[in-house]
Amino acid sequence: MARDVYSTGIERFFEDDEIIVSKTDLKGRLTYCNDVFLRLAGYTEQECLGQPHSLIRHPHMPRCIFQLLWETIQDGKEIFAYVVNRCKNGDHYWVIAHVTPSRDKTGSIVGYHSNRRVPDRKILEGTIIPLYEELLSIERRHANRKDGLKASSEMIKQLLGEKKVQYDEFIARLQAA
Repeated sequence: MARDVYSTGIERFFEDDEIIVSKTDLKGRLTYCNDVFLRLAGYTEQECLGQPHSLIRHPHMPRCIFQLLWETIQDGKEIFAYVVNRCKNGDHYWVIAHVTPSRDKTGSIVGYHSNRRVPDRKILEGTIIPLYEELLSIERRHANRKDGLKASSEMIKQLLGEKKVQYDEFIARLQAA
């Protein structure tokens, strides 16, 4: 499903007691979306199922964070990450996502499951948005997208190295502060 990367600059919100839920297959194609997901993103279930989860990828989301997310879940681990998503009409919404592998009875990974909650605005505005703007700026400085991704990945690795934490611990410490 082709779509523009048009952004309105308008942020949408959801309630603290709501959870956005989606499931994908191993290739990231949507196999389930709950009503909160559909309402907030502005899509119908028919428009979503079978489509790549990147359908809601916002152009201001650093690629290196998605790379880190995919590496983590494909390794069989869970991850928490702040994510800005794009609605069908170009609006956006922020979430704190908890993404986990889904396993069959034998323990094999058969897909991925994500629960998203309302993010902490103080963390979002004080840490995440400035960090993501810097990462995105690094990515955009390179004419070659692969070079941009490599450079932003190095920057996030350097930041985590200075703090002597892995990404999940970095996010957990932000949440606990």
